[in-house]
Amino acid sequence: MVDDRVASAVRHWAPRMVANGIDYNDFIRATARIDRWDQWCGVWSGIGEEHLALAEAALADGRARSAAQHYVTASMAFHFGKFLFVDYPHERRVASQRTITSYAQASALWPDPVELVRIPADEAVTVPAVLRKPPHGARPPVVILIPGLDSVKEELHRYGDDFLDRGMAVLAIDGPGQGALEDVVPMRPDYEVIVSRVVDFIQQRPDLNGSRIGVMGVSVGGYYAARAAAREPRIHATIESGGAYCLADDFDAVPELTRQAFTVRSGHTDPSAARTYLLQFTLEGLLSEVSRPLLIIHGGRDRLFPVDVAQRIAEEAGEHAELWIIPEGNHLCNNMPYAIRPRQADWMKQMLM
Repeated sequence: MVDDRVASAVRHWAPRMVANGIDYNDFIRATARIDRWDQWCGVWSGIGEEHLALAEAALADGRARSAAQHYVTASMAFHFGKFLFVDYPHERRVASQRTITSYAQASALWPDPVELVRIPADEAVTVPAVLRKPPHGARPPVVILIPGLDSVKEELHRYGDDFLDRGMAVLAIDGPGQGALEDVVPMRPDYEVIVSRVVDFIQQRPDLNGSRIGVMGVSVGGYYAARAAAREPRIHATIESGGAYCLADDFDAVPELTRQAFTVRSGHTDPSAARTYLLQFTLEGLLSEVSRPLLIIHGGRDRLFPVDVAQRIAEEAGEHAELWIIPEGNHLCNNMPYAIRPRQADWMKQMLM
């Protein structure tokens, strides 16, 4: 008998995991082994180890590109093993580190330019990031990629591919409460401060076009992206995908695993205290400040944040907003990435290039 948390994870996250780098066959064989939630991270870490072995064998044979691909797949297995595993902090931290190191091993082998960078944000935070540049073209525009509550910079690899293929560089970051910073600092409502420091970094790089900067955020990262669009005038175009208007509004309605993650990532142990803290995470009074193109994308079947949230964001952002409601789409439209991701990358290219 599969417990409720395992059933919830399988039911809700299968499209996301497959869309973002988990092989469907791995998904089927891994989830078939899991009956209890406490098994989740261990089984997925075992899948990660299998892909690390494939990477090391490829590297020994001189097949560097194949090794890089295996390392990325391993990174995703470790990540999805730990992404909502907040009840087991030691096991989660080990898998989190394996996520980071596996992706770093891939980065060292990738044929296109990749850099692992750290960006000073304030006294408490140095933002880890992955900078990927297209193989051709000088000083490309840059798209900052912001993960959500339980995603990480490494999970945005496939999103980045679409922008790179169109001549844009991508800079995927872990902000407060995300990825490498999960246990360093809690999530913070004024994420635009972090984005501003990232923009500073881009503008200091002579190899990047600091006058043509876009932002894309997914889920809670969409909320952060919308804040940045309102508060950071150096951003030329923003994609807000599957975000929220106020994180406290939907706290009681989200699945248990997501609610637990909100509680821990906000720096709390008590859900009611987390809900109160999340009242600060709101777009109220900000969206009238948006003065550049803002694309809002929302699935009509989103189970985390209802579709009327996207409509409210678009209405308050006014003439600069463009709204795509995808009736058959789930959260982030992960059930149909083939239709949405190329299209949104085309939109960003039109805005920046």
